[in-house]
Amino acid sequence: MNRFFLVVLVVIIAQFSLQNCAKRGRPTGGPKDTIPPVVISMYPADKSLNFKSDKIKIQFDEYVMFKDLANQLIVSPPLKALPQITPMSASKEFTLSLNDTLKPNTTYTFDFGNSIVDNNEGNKLERFKYVFSTGNYLDSLTLSGTVANALERKTDKNISVLLYEVNKAFNDSIIYRKKPNYITSTLDSTSFSFSNLKAGTYLMVALKEKNSNYIFDPKTDKIGFKNQFITLPTDSIINIKIHKEHVKFNAKAPIEFKKGQLIFGFEGDRNSMEVKLLSKAPSTFKSHISFDKKKDSLYFWHSPTDLDSLKFEISNENYKKEYTVKIGRAKKDSLRLSGVGTGMLHLRDQFKINASIPIDIIDETKIQLFEKDTIKAKFKAFISDNKEDVIIDFDKKQFLGYKVKVYPKAITDILGNSNKDTLNYQFITGQSDNYGNLTVQLNAKYPTYFAELITENGQLVEKVFLNDTDKLDFKNLLPGKYIIRFIDDKNLNKQWDTGNYLQKKQAENVFYFPKIIEVRANWDIIESFSLH
Repeated sequence: MNRFFLVVLVVIIAQFSLQNCAKRGRPTGGPKDTIPPVVISMYPADKSLNFKSDKIKIQFDEYVMFKDLANQLIVSPPLKALPQITPMSASKEFTLSLNDTLKPNTTYTFDFGNSIVDNNEGNKLERFKYVFSTGNYLDSLTLSGTVANALERKTDKNISVLLYEVNKAFNDSIIYRKKPNYITSTLDSTSFSFSNLKAGTYLMVALKEKNSNYIFDPKTDKIGFKNQFITLPTDSIINIKIHKEHVKFNAKAPIEFKKGQLIFGFEGDRNSMEVKLLSKAPSTFKSHISFDKKKDSLYFWHSPTDLDSLKFEISNENYKKEYTVKIGRAKKDSLRLSGVGTGMLHLRDQFKINASIPIDIIDETKIQLFEKDTIKAKFKAFISDNKEDVIIDFDKKQFLGYKVKVYPKAITDILGNSNKDTLNYQFITGQSDNYGNLTVQLNAKYPTYFAELITENGQLVEKVFLNDTDKLDFKNLLPGKYIIRFIDDKNLNKQWDTGNYLQKKQAENVFYFPKIIEVRANWDIIESFSLH
């Protein structure tokens, strides 16, 4: 055999053998690690008495690391400074250095939540706690419960639950200036539990905080509280609801934004807010007040005037203040009109012409409605209560094309502007087969309640007051998922009212239909519900 070919053959055989050996020896892996880390030693030992150390060492059976430690670690009673933990990288042993003076005869709990995970698979060591006492005994009482949102169906995560000891130094304002005696958290659930508590009487507060300092800030935090103090020991399961309070009302100096439009900024509850014009205005003077839907602002619109300033009184329950604002310096805005419902007008909706400035007058003789572009249809045009829309009310025929013609000077706003051009809007009405109907039969009449039908993402579809009915009928709904909530409107002001901690006033009760209802096209859904 040729020497060259012999060498090539040897090389090929060798490579083939190596590849087969590699295949035979390649690891296939084993079962996935699902076991959480295990603590093998703690020094000083867990549940130590007469604790005097300034360092705590914790050793694990494998490499672990901390995940979201800043939000998960809770020290109760709270320390002025959280312990320094080293190292912060993956390790089998960690040291906690205490940077605060510990109180005498006090049981401390270091709750790591779910922050400790193994370095390979991320398995959690759930609700790991380290407990010690600076005295000669451990407090051992427990307390548990749940937290819910007072209005929304879903509850926030990581809600802090706080206990304040009721003693000689206690008063209601303590939550605004001092940290509590005990702290726990719901983490990613709606439940909480305290351990190693001492006997006594406590105020319980739940906070969804922005700053995580355990001090209540009404401007940013949600709060829940128990009206009655809690006395330990107890076997009770505590249920608490959180809400966003209205801050104390305060008005800002009004400014002229555009000619004929003043903006009154404020903070707090607007329900009782009133703006009264103190200036003597001519009999032809017209005005309209509206609220911004997204900001804490009130708009005061007014017709043209020769006055160079306007004086107002702003009031809200116990608040009263006067302001004078210079006017006539800003530019006048133009009237802009747009159709709401162009394209497809659903059977449960109304066709509207939205105005950028509050509407003062409409001339119905200069508005026409046509079926199929040429056939005149009967209608009624009127201005909405908020003066933002012209509503075209007519007997809708299914799956039919319509045209609305708005001739010049048909719509005039409060500043005296009118539309200069002819406006044309076109739309097609929906077909009943494309919608579903939902009926809910209640077990009784509930005169103080109203019901809200909302979409799965929280958009209000319809509000129904139950003062004279025990049945809900929602017609021509778009296919989709819907939620029904019932609000006990105790003061009959036709809206949900939040609570107030200092007044010991809980938010109005809200009850949800027990399931999300899926509406399908051309379906009639009938449900029943016992509100209590």
